[in-house]
Amino acid sequence: MKLRTILQLFLLCGLFIFGGGSVESSYAQDGSVAKAEKTIAKRRKQEAKAAKKEAKKSKKAFWARQSKEARKSVKRNQKRQKKAQRDAKSW
Repeated sequence: MKLRTILQLFLLCGLFIFGGGSVESSYAQDGSVAKAEKTIAKRRKQEAKAAKKEAKKSKKAFWARQSKEARKSVKRNQKRQKKAQRDAKSW
């Protein structure tokens, strides 16, 4: 046999012997369902937080583009509607 063939066989055997353990250990790390659920919940919480932050940024940018009169008008209308609801509950 040639030297190259012997080295290839040696390398192949080494991969089977030493490579198998690393694959099993990576699957064994997150084996529990509780850990997986906790990880998923954490990721969802982070995504929700990022979405909320993006919505807040979008809303702020929208109101920054509006005129001062429009902002004041909306604020007055909200205040008037809140007062009307309060008065309607008292009857």
